[in-house]
Amino acid sequence: MATLILAEHDNIKLKESTNKVVTAANLIGDTIDILVIGNNCMSVATQASKITHVSKVIVVEESYYQNMLAEPVSDLIVSLMKDYKTLMSPATTNGKNILPRVAATLDVSQISEITAVIDKNTFERPIYAGNAIATIKTTTEKNVITVRTTAFDAATNENNTEIEILNATANPCLSEFIEEKISGSERPELTSAKIIISGGRGMQSGDNFSMLDKIADKLGAAVGASRAAVDAGFVPNEYQVGQTGKVVAPDLYIAVGISGAIQHLAGMKDSKVIVAINKDEEAPIFEVADYGLVADLFDAIPELENELNNIK
Repeated sequence: MATLILAEHDNIKLKESTNKVVTAANLIGDTIDILVIGNNCMSVATQASKITHVSKVIVVEESYYQNMLAEPVSDLIVSLMKDYKTLMSPATTNGKNILPRVAATLDVSQISEITAVIDKNTFERPIYAGNAIATIKTTTEKNVITVRTTAFDAATNENNTEIEILNATANPCLSEFIEEKISGSERPELTSAKIIISGGRGMQSGDNFSMLDKIADKLGAAVGASRAAVDAGFVPNEYQVGQTGKVVAPDLYIAVGISGAIQHLAGMKDSKVIVAINKDEEAPIFEVADYGLVADLFDAIPELENELNNIK
């Protein structure tokens, strides 16, 4: 049996998270097909056809797939699952919205946010805010899996496989898209940024996040925040990094005024290099940091900005 991957995209560009799911799927060892569902999304299918290890790309286009509503999309996926043993998706908003409905329809338990593939029926996933790793062995006929993409490298684009076009299934008309509100920013997305600088409760106010904005602009970084900073109203919810926010794994993560609660560490501890700035030398963040600076952030951040200004 084969593995089917639900592509993550915006009807124009394929997201790198799909490449990372392909890497995870390749460890299972079965044939890999990618499913591109959307509207006017043939360019996405072309991009998907170039991913290494992919045997076929299936495209289904219809106006009611434009915004990836769970009801029509899950009905389509279920109709295709007779030919597949495993369904996989990135653990993104779409994946978390659609795959549980598919799993329920197929009457199987979903395996969420895997971080390792042992074999085609055995996987690892974090539990207890990442403090323990559970090994899950499934015996069901079908597997429905979301992938924590920060745990896998992206598959390369060195392929040129076939693209198959299928007809849409009927719209169940159980939901309707009304509107989408997206905060605009010229900075990279948190989940795809190579560098992230995050602020915590130690920032004291939302106005002080402008200090981090200046650093981010110089480094080409994204700006994040701890849950404490978000709950205090310093920054919007989409800034939140952590167990209940976004899970990230950039090349460089700079934690400013963040104590390092378990929930926050669960969302960023896979970063390749972690730098912590905190005036409390006993802050838990220093336990995972590669570089730690015990200092008042209101002294350290302006100094860092000055040093960056001196770098041409």
